[in-house]
Amino acid sequence: MTKEQQIEEELIRKLTDLKYTYRPDIRTKSALELNFREKFEALNRVKLTDAEFDKLLIEIINPDVFKSSNHLRKRNTFIREDDTPLHYTLVNIKDWCKNDFEVINQLRINTESSNHRYDVILLINGVPVVQIELKTLEISPNRAMQQIVDYKNDIGNGYTNSLMCYMQLFIVSNKTRTFYFSNNNNKHFAFNADEQFLPVYTLAKEDNYKINHLDDFTDKFLSKCTLGEMISRYMVLVETEQKILVMRPYQIYAVKAIVDCIEQDRGNGYIWHTTGSGKTLTSFKASTLLKDNDDIEKCLFVVDRKDLDRQTREEFNKFQEGSVEENTNTETLVRRMLSTDYSDKVIVTTIQKLGLALNQNSSRNLKRKEEKKVTYYDRLESLRDKRVVFIFDECHRSQFGDNHDAIKEFFPKAQLFGFTGTPIFEENATYKTIEGKTASYKTTKDVFQKELHAYTITNAIEDKNVLRFHIDYFKPEKKASVGDDLHKLAVTKAILEKHYKATDYKRFNALLATASINDAIQYYHTFKKLQAEKLQENQDYKPLQIACVFSPPAEGNKDIQQLQDDLNQEKEDNKVEPDKKKEALNTIIEDYNKQYNTNHRITDFDLYYQDVQQRIKNQKYTNADYAHENKIDVMIVVDMLLTGFDSKYLNTLYVDKNLKYHGLIQAYSRTNRVINDTKPYGNILVFRDQEEEVNKAMIRFSGAKIEKAKEIWLVDAAPKVIAKYKDAVEQLNQFMEAKGLDCSPSEVSNLKGDEARAGFINAFKEVQRYKTQLDQYTDLEEEQAETIEALLPTDDLRSFKSVYIDTAKRLQAEQNKQGDQAPEDVQQLDFEFVLFSSAVIDYDYIIGLIAKYTQDKPSKHKMTREELINLLGSSANLMDEREDIIAYINSLKVGAGLDEKEIRTGYQKFKEEKSAKEIQTIADKHSITVESLNSFINEIMNRMIFDGEKLTDLLEPLELGWKDRSVKEKGLMDDLVPLLNKLAQGREIAGLNAYE
Repeated sequence: MTKEQQIEEELIRKLTDLKYTYRPDIRTKSALELNFREKFEALNRVKLTDAEFDKLLIEIINPDVFKSSNHLRKRNTFIREDDTPLHYTLVNIKDWCKNDFEVINQLRINTESSNHRYDVILLINGVPVVQIELKTLEISPNRAMQQIVDYKNDIGNGYTNSLMCYMQLFIVSNKTRTFYFSNNNNKHFAFNADEQFLPVYTLAKEDNYKINHLDDFTDKFLSKCTLGEMISRYMVLVETEQKILVMRPYQIYAVKAIVDCIEQDRGNGYIWHTTGSGKTLTSFKASTLLKDNDDIEKCLFVVDRKDLDRQTREEFNKFQEGSVEENTNTETLVRRMLSTDYSDKVIVTTIQKLGLALNQNSSRNLKRKEEKKVTYYDRLESLRDKRVVFIFDECHRSQFGDNHDAIKEFFPKAQLFGFTGTPIFEENATYKTIEGKTASYKTTKDVFQKELHAYTITNAIEDKNVLRFHIDYFKPEKKASVGDDLHKLAVTKAILEKHYKATDYKRFNALLATASINDAIQYYHTFKKLQAEKLQENQDYKPLQIACVFSPPAEGNKDIQQLQDDLNQEKEDNKVEPDKKKEALNTIIEDYNKQYNTNHRITDFDLYYQDVQQRIKNQKYTNADYAHENKIDVMIVVDMLLTGFDSKYLNTLYVDKNLKYHGLIQAYSRTNRVINDTKPYGNILVFRDQEEEVNKAMIRFSGAKIEKAKEIWLVDAAPKVIAKYKDAVEQLNQFMEAKGLDCSPSEVSNLKGDEARAGFINAFKEVQRYKTQLDQYTDLEEEQAETIEALLPTDDLRSFKSVYIDTAKRLQAEQNKQGDQAPEDVQQLDFEFVLFSSAVIDYDYIIGLIAKYTQDKPSKHKMTREELINLLGSSANLMDEREDIIAYINSLKVGAGLDEKEIRTGYQKFKEEKSAKEIQTIADKHSITVESLNSFINEIMNRMIFDGEKLTDLLEPLELGWKDRSVKEKGLMDDLVPLLNKLAQGREIAGLNAYE
């Protein structure tokens, strides 16, 4: 018996102890369906004819995971043979604990195109909802996911044509390490070009102690009622994206803490969940669960500013379309608060609007009194004694003031809950309350009574849910006083010098946080002046795209006043020389309009502010899909965007202002959203003496592990990483020498056997991992840079990358082909191609170099054919195009003098001619006319673009209409799929985005 079989048998015994029924008789698709029929008929108290059951299967089996998941959770209707409707559910959705829970193993689902065997599957009422894959190797979660992804991508797989379409969760374990993640449609369940993986979770206790062992995981997660609750309550179907999310453990504990506190009427409380941990999803789930609590009249989700109101409303409606309507003004808010409509039970609003309604002496209520209208305050009187729940998005300063007191005074039975990533403690309290002659500062605990659950930034960094920070404390060469002109000039020059390195050659973008509006204006014009000078000196210089945003003088504008409630510095600055501020902002917006071909005005500032935020977020698109000239490299800010703004592709914060405690953590956390290994940390460049404040903030907000805060929060200093890089290079040397080979790129091809090649993959991957980190360090000294270069010269590194990509592609093909029969070293490989992608070597860059290659004139940018091919091979960006581009380069002549447009056109024509030859070959091989094959290919390609359907989802049902043959024939499929995928990739690179 293999070790894997032992683990499987032990798991089944464990599940039977948890009262699952073991069904060793269910090993085939037909046995699975027969069992489901028995459970379905018993649950719905019906006896179906064979014809009716066959019809039911056709109706309920849907390859769309999202639609199937919706079907699983709802009451549905089926028309029987006598035309009467049968209202049914697939499982007991009222009480999931009362379903039948069964465990099966070694299920085989065979089709003409696949022959899959699944280790262990859990059935609820006969419906397969959880798949458990057991491994004997210490494989990474990414690799484990890839194996399941490969199963799902195979033509004719069981997830698309059987009851397996209802799969909700996947669990992967090697006994000592266990991970779980949600199922999704292929659009959200694949490794894309950037290897942005679906989140893979580890179970944890309330104190975030990890539950890794399969036995412990089974007890905690797979007990019948817990699993039913997990699927029914703690998975979220995101309607706008047709995507399924499973909540993280700490999110579930927070929701449970709030719901329990309300059900037991135990007063108020707050949730300390760090910035970037998904507080919006947690609060959404808490709010929606309260919708079904008849004891609760209303649940109001309260935010601080108008832009956060819009942002939160959009997030809520993303999870469930139409779940929250816009409250355009106080009147709309009051009307919705009085509404008895179920859709109005959860309301998102700002604390300012709420304060205007609940404060008798607010400007709006006094105005209505003067106009002899019933005040908002009086209209809401009927709600006074009702149980109303308030959930506050962030425990900011404004929620400690009069508006907060008005809420508590008006609703004596209300329960108040706060979400915060940075609680207010005594050390960082700023809001002062005065009673008699005594003044004291309010803390989060003063306002919300007790902490219900904590998940700190330390927890999140350890879990890799957010990134660590690299902090570079800048020391100018010349003495300058902080804030003076010389200081700002030095800072601007440093940013222009360091930006490319900090942002991985503009793969990411940055914020510059300034101390005042005047400073922001001066920085904006200093950048403008210095870059104009650089451009004059060097026509090839490509200026950074600089933009700036700060709020204008309010001048009675209620929207701007509301926006500035949490923008303390900007609010104060606009009181001094407001006309100058306004004039400067007008100039900045005019420049912005010219740069980006927009038409914004200061009179409608909110539209400008929204456009700025979206443009920063659009950094996520490649330059081929969204030209770099439309993006922002550096956004100059004062208070704006330093809280509540999230963009994964923002990785750098330049700081020229004094920050401390929660303000510092909030600002720094703009940079630490996780993408993949191309973003190893958040980059912070500090231009003031702030080290002591950083250390204080880390200690205050680290939670339990105060003594290890610095070690956990910050990346290693450059010398330590250089030492690790040196060790990795030496390990590569030793590996090659142990195989009797020199450590050079050309010798890798002489490695014997796949296991040896796998050893090279693992050794060089570590070299590249540390090099990627060092490439974004902005504080390397010249001597350190020379050491790095000496360890592995750039040309050798580039050649090694090229060899790595070739070797990895070959081994990946073996993984896919041999599966469990591949050598263990090959099975466990996680290639991490994203480490080898380049922000510089993209499609546009290569096309430009090819154009220069064909020129007669010598140029410092001109490369030989060999150099071009080597450069192309060193980046994973164009891995799938590499063969074609190399063949195209080989077809060109030096001296042809082609420009970039001609190169693009010529390359597309070259690929079309190559594809035409391949289509002719396939048609001849399978005795098909070229016309019918082309017609079929065009139909698929058009549907991929306009319907957004993935290639593998289309191939199964479509037929060519030949007399004897269909697309389902395996031989033809084997020939067609690579060609179609290549055509799709070509279209995607050309900017048509074939998959979405």
